[in-house]
Amino acid sequence: MRRTLRARICLPALLALTAVGLGSATAGAAEHPVPAAGPAPGVAATAVQYAQHSSLERALGDRTAGSYLDAASGELVVTVTDAEAAEQVRAAGARAELVSRSAAQLRSAIATLQAKARITGTSWGIDPRTNQVAVEADSSVSARDMVRLRTVAAALGDSVRITRVPGVFTEEVAGGDAIYGGGYRCSAAFNVSKGTTRYFLTAGHCTNSASSWSATSGGPSIGTREGTSFPTNDYGIVRYTDGSAPAGNVNLYNGGYQDISSAADAIVGQSLRKSGSTTKVTSGTVTAVNVTVNYSAGPVYNLVRTTACSAGGDSGGAHFAGSTALGIHSGSSGCTGTSGSALHQPVREALSAYGVAVY
Repeated sequence: MRRTLRARICLPALLALTAVGLGSATAGAAEHPVPAAGPAPGVAATAVQYAQHSSLERALGDRTAGSYLDAASGELVVTVTDAEAAEQVRAAGARAELVSRSAAQLRSAIATLQAKARITGTSWGIDPRTNQVAVEADSSVSARDMVRLRTVAAALGDSVRITRVPGVFTEEVAGGDAIYGGGYRCSAAFNVSKGTTRYFLTAGHCTNSASSWSATSGGPSIGTREGTSFPTNDYGIVRYTDGSAPAGNVNLYNGGYQDISSAADAIVGQSLRKSGSTTKVTSGTVTAVNVTVNYSAGPVYNLVRTTACSAGGDSGGAHFAGSTALGIHSGSSGCTGTSGSALHQPVREALSAYGVAVY
């Protein structure tokens, strides 16, 4: 994007929205605290791996429980439940790993958690590296609710693990560049287009709050909301109305910008960066997919959990890896040292919903 604020809009950050907690830990066991040391760095994903990840999960259906990047070798590992599926994976050039629980079994565990333990301050998603549902509970979850959560998880056996995390999960309006609307500060994620019309994507909990958006607090409008979806999803779209044609890049806050030329679904184990108007650029690793977060405003489904740091004002910001757009920042429970918990809405879902493309 160009060096004007209005041309760089691209990250997440609603400063005034209510926080909520998330959580995860092995059923029947004590909660696992977040380690003091920083997270291990993720693996860079290639264009071939993005394509393999997407095509194999579609082709295998419930015969896979997800894919991840091996931290040591960088290989794409696809979990499978039978020998025929393993052969299909190897034929496609990826590594197969036989697991005991199918995607259907993990989804069934998630459905049970949603029905019996939908507690504000909790979240759950699939970690294919352990073939489990990884649950997190933030500091707002009471002792009584933790008993309820552990009881539900215990009935699901070792398909679920629970981890206690510090802070409180909150929607964090922020992104690459700051945007202002309805008394809130957020960030824009990515500039997108449909034909010759230019837009930017941001978080739905941001666009819910205002129809007109500015690049400076109290400044002139640069765009008008054309769509918003929150809760359930967390994305929104704003059409530029100021005649600008901003570049399709992300602010790196070091005088440089990252060009964005494609979009993909994040892979567990991969490295990524987050750009937002509060914490600027932070790095992390993808740790879970198909994540549900139970915000105080309601649940949001099919998010991606990462270890990137973020804070209030980052909502709507950009999650990306190289020139590939991955997600729109939704929220987190904060950051301890270098270990964060940033959640993103997969960007491909928003692109499809609005019929737009990155450029």
